[in-house]
Formats: sequence, structure tokens, C-alpha cells
Amino acid sequence: MPKAPFIILTLVVVFLSVVVGVLIHRARTPRAIPTEPAATNADYRLKQVRLQETGRDGSRWQLDAEYSETFEEQNTTAMKKVTIKVDQPSKSASATSRSWTVTGDEGELNQETKDVELRGNVVLVSSDGLRLETEQLRWDAEGQRAWTSGPVTIYQAGTVVRGTGFESRVAEEATSIKGRVRATFKRAPAEPVTAGRP
Repeated sequence: MPKAPFIILTLVVVFLSVVVGVLIHRARTPRAIPTEPAATNADYRLKQVRLQETGRDGSRWQLDAEYSETFEEQNTTAMKKVTIKVDQPSKSASATSRSWTVTGDEGELNQETKDVELRGNVVLVSSDGLRLETEQLRWDAEGQRAWTSGPVTIYQAGTVVRGTGFESRVAEEATSIKGRVRATFKRAPAEPVTAGRP
């Protein structure tokens, strides 16, 4: 009996065994859950959204989101993985301009008023070193006011302030923390004192 047909038959059997094994393994492996949101009744659905606007005072804001769904009837846009950047010019030549970056897991934008509400792991970082953490933050575009009624933690220059509720009026440069407030201050290292000669 010639060996060539036997070798070919053996190779075909091995090849078919490998293919069947791979197919069975793939069928048993759990499939990855898609990261996109489930289908909804939104009028528009977009990926990688970017909105930009410049205010009358020269301030600029930019909103980026991984996904967005627009509901025309409610005049709202729901977003996932939101980042908002705000640049505010200085009011005088001696003052410096300021900027903020705010991130959140999800948010909602009112298309008419440009008011925004962010929810889930909301973090605000300012150019002057302030960091704010909360679970919900709202922005009133016309009143230039940011606020939350939930727990908030603020870090700046070694100081940690915790409270329940926060409000900041950008135009007035006024910020208040509400509820029972706790603050922790980090001591600055003392400068060495040298004794003078008599």
C-alpha cells in the first residue's frame, strides 16, 4: 500500500480536527458586550461629538462626548463619557485668564438654553489648581452658575474641603460650600531659624 495517500488522509483528518476545535472554542467563548448604548427612540444618535461656542465676553467652551442621542421634542441631548472645557479671558490686563475641565460618565444638554447636567464620577479641574469631585453637577449657562446639592470634595494647595452642596457664580467670582463643612489643612514645612550673633 503506497504511503502518500495515507499521509494525505492523515493531514486532512488533522486539519479538520483543528478547524472543528477552533469553531467549538469560539462557540464556547463568551462574546464581548457591545459598549454602545442600546437602541432608543432618539431622533439622532452620534458618535464622537464635539460642540464649541464662544460667548459675548470672549469666553469659549467645548463639549466632547463619546456618544450622544438627541430628542427633538424634549429639546435635549443625552451624552455618555462627557468632557467640557471652558476658557475664560481675564477681565483686566493684570489678571490672568482661567480655564476649567469637567468630566462625567453621562450628561444632558438643553439645546435651547445650553444648560448642562453631568452625572457619575464628575471631576472639575481648574487652571489654578482646584479639583472638585461630586456625583452630579449642573451648569446654568445664562446665569454662569455651577451647583450641586450632593456631597462634594474640593482639593486645593494641600487643603481638602468636604460638604453637602456647592455653588459657584463665575461672573461674580463667588463660591460657597453648603451643609456640614469639614476642612483639612496640610501644614507648610517650617523654615529653619538661624540664631543671630550677639
